[in-house]
Amino acid sequence: MKIGLAAIGIGAGAQPQVMSAAARAAEHAGFARLWIGEHVVLFDSHDSRYPYSPDGRFPLAGPVDWLDPFVALGYAAAVTDRIGLATGICLLPEHHPVILAKTAATLDHVARGRFSLGIGIGWMAEEFAALGIPFARRAERTREYVAAMRRLWSDESASFHGEFVNFDSARSFPKPGRGRIPIIVGGESDAALRRAAEYGDGWYGFNLGIAEVSERIRRLRGFIAARGRDMSGFEIVVAPFSKPCMPADLAGYREAGVDEIVIVESPPNEAHRVDRWIDELAHQWLAPAAKPP
Repeated sequence: MKIGLAAIGIGAGAQPQVMSAAARAAEHAGFARLWIGEHVVLFDSHDSRYPYSPDGRFPLAGPVDWLDPFVALGYAAAVTDRIGLATGICLLPEHHPVILAKTAATLDHVARGRFSLGIGIGWMAEEFAALGIPFARRAERTREYVAAMRRLWSDESASFHGEFVNFDSARSFPKPGRGRIPIIVGGESDAALRRAAEYGDGWYGFNLGIAEVSERIRRLRGFIAARGRDMSGFEIVVAPFSKPCMPADLAGYREAGVDEIVIVESPPNEAHRVDRWIDELAHQWLAPAAKPP
């Protein structure tokens, strides 16, 4: 089982010295990927319900640094050579797909094919309103955006005609390093699982314990089979987040079908303490993950 790390780009992890130290140390230790989430703006109060807390309130309030994930991952790419880089997750319908296709391909190019695009449809209506983007039908918008971006990544001269996106004979270079960028679809509802089964190269489940993961993966496999797909090459990534998870639990996640567990942690404020912190995380998680089933 692979172990990813979500620790840079937010709070202490947004400090350049801490971010570069953590990226280098995580690569050296053997973590699979660095994951960064996204919010463009946040609010002191909101009516939208945050799906991962009992009271529906978002846990990060006040003046917390939260970097643009593509800029932050580009920074991490510049100081590393092997570790994977991923958005976990990018709020896709808040972006223009032609611009995002260029941004993602550029990041994948400078990272030499190490980037994966984790996407979701978003939950905070107030953020969409601040950006002037309709909150309604964001799932349909996301589906079309994925198709348009894939067209730009694959075709030398790309054309696309949909409800939300239209272009003719558009040339967008560079192309992704592997000829494609894996798209990992986030979300835990049946609707999100259906989106992953329809057009995803993987699924990212957040704030899930082992029992919840097992049930969600059974549903996901059913949706994939119903579409005539199989699980070959399909990644299943889970971040337990606030759910209790110990290294001994990795066997249960592996048995459920999880390929990668993402550890969500906050790094120290001082860069000189980062190496030891990463070593402790690696000792705690990587050795148990490497044990054969």
